[in-house]
Parts: sequence; structure tokens; C-alpha cells
Amino acid sequence: MQTRTGMIGLRFLAGLFTAPAQPFNLMWRFSLTSFVIISAVAIGLAWFSTRFLVNESLERDALLSAQFIQSIAVGEIRHHDLEGMEMGDVLSAVRYSMLTSQTSANRQRARSEFLDHLSNLPDLLLATIISPQRVVIWSTNPALVGRQLYDDDVLERAFSSGGRVSARYDEVQPGRPEQQFTRDPKMFFVENYIPLLDAQGKVLAMVEIYKEPVDLIERLERGRRLIWIATSFGGLLIYFGLFWIVWRAARLLTAQQDQLVANKTYGGLVEMSTAVAHSLRNPLASIRTSAELAQEMQGQPAVRNITDIIAQVDRMSGWVGDLLQYLRPLKGEAEAVDLVAVTREAVTTFEPKLRQSKITASLSLSGLALVISHRLLLLQILNSVLANAIEAMPDGGELHLALERVSRNEVMLLIDDTGSGLSRQQEISAFKSFYATKQGGLGIGLAMVRQVMEHFGGEASLISLEPQGTRVCLRFRC
Repeated sequence: MQTRTGMIGLRFLAGLFTAPAQPFNLMWRFSLTSFVIISAVAIGLAWFSTRFLVNESLERDALLSAQFIQSIAVGEIRHHDLEGMEMGDVLSAVRYSMLTSQTSANRQRARSEFLDHLSNLPDLLLATIISPQRVVIWSTNPALVGRQLYDDDVLERAFSSGGRVSARYDEVQPGRPEQQFTRDPKMFFVENYIPLLDAQGKVLAMVEIYKEPVDLIERLERGRRLIWIATSFGGLLIYFGLFWIVWRAARLLTAQQDQLVANKTYGGLVEMSTAVAHSLRNPLASIRTSAELAQEMQGQPAVRNITDIIAQVDRMSGWVGDLLQYLRPLKGEAEAVDLVAVTREAVTTFEPKLRQSKITASLSLSGLALVISHRLLLLQILNSVLANAIEAMPDGGELHLALERVSRNEVMLLIDDTGSGLSRQQEISAFKSFYATKQGGLGIGLAMVRQVMEHFGGEASLISLEPQGTRVCLRFRC
């Protein structure tokens, strides 16, 4: 038995002093990883959305401008009775000898009116008409007329686009000779290429328009800001929402981990304490029996010492019994118990002790208060609390018990004494196992009180009163 007890003790101590592995820091890893991922997704989404907004808006503006210009072209052709001709032919500087003088005059008026409409477009920086030979045949900047445009990739893509309208926003590029505006743009400008086609879809002329649509740009900037604000707010909302969920999960995991460690420690403690307690019982019984036999011998000179031995053995036996009772799993199904009746019964049991200690007891208990507990266990914890209260008043005092209804489903029993009170450290550690404030105490009384209360869904707490005294609060479920 001694060998088994020693092995259990060594295993328990080895488990206590073994350095734990470095825990996995879930919050730190999640905070960093999720912030990077959500930030990248939010930035990418905002960038894509703003690009989509700008491109779609500019293409829509270019399409409207193209429809407007092409409508003007068709209108001028019809207005001046130039059926069979296209605006590209009208804009060409070539003079056709086969045309009558009236047709030539109409052609010139249609060209002049079309160019006048073109030069008065709103937000216009520069308007240029380019022939298929890449020669500027007209421009709002006269210095560009007649200039040959070489190696212009943007213009080449516009001519080879199959008649599609193209739009792009840009800044002034010194290397492009056609970007000679009549006024400098305040912000970036929009460049539109609008083809004028014949009946077969061939490009007869390319209208290049540079505009600074202030209203459109302001709307795009507002839209861009709103998109970035919305994605930033949404990203932060998602981040903090996930952070809160993981924070709760991390706390739960930490609590469960602590509970597992506590259960492991408690299990080892129970195993060792139970083995030690059972091992001590037989030696204590033998010591007490031998002392009683020696006490009965006539003429024994050490009677006082033998009596002290018996008292100390009884004291140790009481400790062993309390320890085994504390370590034993709680037994007893939950039942409805009259808290008032059980409390009065417990106080009645201590009446002789109260009179002997010169303690006056007063009870503010009335009516019927059915709580969820077990009668014997409830009586046991009340006895423990009352015994502690009496020991806290060695010179007498007052003991007051009161019942308060916290809610429809909860009641609280308050037990006040007028002892010396508790320090802050004692108030924090009072319910810990094997924490004793009195000499010779085992320190499991209040720990057992909390264990029983929590077993039935209640709570036990303890506070120091002013100017002196201690209050024990037992909260029960109804």
C-alpha cells in the first residue's frame, strides 16, 4: 500500500512540474491572417469596382456622344438634300468635279454646319477629324490641319476596331502631336474615337474628341469615394465580426483547456489524497486503540499525554473523513426543497453553540421558498457556513439570516456575521480548495459549499461588510 501511494504521489508531482508545451495562439494568428486576407479582398474589390464604374461610365458617355454626332451627320445630309453621300465624303477636302454647283454648295453648307456643331460640343478641349490616310482634315486647333499622324498606336487601334466607338481617360502625353488643346485641362480628360462609316461599314473619317466632362468626373470621383468607403467599412465589419466570433471561440477553448488541466490536476489530487487518506485510517485507528489501552492501565504516569494523543488522533480522523467526503462524487438527485424550513432546522441545530459563544441569531425568513437542491446536501452546506460564522465571532456577536427574491426564478439567502471580516486576498481565495484562514483547518468547507451550489445550478459568493463582518450569499434556482 505504501509503495502504491508513493508511486501515485510521484506521478502527480511529475505532472504538476512538467513544463507545458507552448500553446497555439489562435487570436494572434487569426488577427494577422484574416486582416491580410480581408484587406486584400477589399482592396481588390474596390479597385475592380472603381475601374468597372469608370470604364462603363466613359463608354456610355462616348456612345452618347457618338450617337449625337452621327445623328447630326444624318440630319445634315437630309437637310441639305445630299442623299447618297456620307458625312465622311462631305468632310473630305477633295472637290468632286461631277457635282453640280447647287450640290457643291449644299455639301459645303452641310460640312460647315456639322463642323460648327462639333466645335460647340460641351466640355470640349479639342476636336479633330482624321482621314483614313491619317491626315488631319479639320481641327478646332487650326495648327493641326494638314498634319500627318505617324506611329499613333491608339489611333491605329481605333481605325482597326471595326467601327466601334472607343473611349479612354488619360493625361497629356507630350509625345502625341495631336494633343494640342486650346486650353489646359484641370483634371484628366476623356479621349473618344468616333468613326464615320459608309454603307459597307468602311471608315471614311475618324472623329477624335478630347473632353473634360467636369460633371461626369465629379460623379465618378463621388462614386469612387463611396466604393472605397463601402468596401473599407464592409471589410472592417466582416473583420470585427469574425474577430468577435473567434475571440469567443478562443475564450471557450481556453476555458475548456483550463478545465481539462484542472480536471487532470484534480483527478491526480483525488487519486493521491484518497490513497493517502485510506492509508492513514488504519495507523490512526491502531494509535487510538493503543492509547486507549494505555489510558486504562492503573498508575499510568502519562495519562495527560495519552489523552492528548487520543484528541489529536480524533482530530486527524475528522480531517480524513472530511477529505474523503469532499473528494467523493456528489450524490443526490435535484429536488424541490423548502429553503426556509431547512435553514430554520440548521439554525436550531446550532442553538446550543450559539448560546455558548454569546451570539444572537435573527432570521428574516417567511413563507415558502422552494429551491432546486438536495435536502441533505443543502443542510450540509448550511452547517458549514454557520460553523464558519460562529468561529469568526469568538467574542460573541450577531448572526443574521435573510431571504431575498432576486427574480421569479431565483432567490438568495444572505448570512451575515459581525466578525473581523476578510481581507481582499481572503475574499478572493476563500472558495479555493485547501485554502484555510484558521489554524488547524483543512480549507475544504467553503469549497464544498460552492461545489454543491454549482452542482444544482446556483452560486456562492462571499463579501466583506463595513465596518466589520462577512456576508455569505447563496443564490438558488427555483
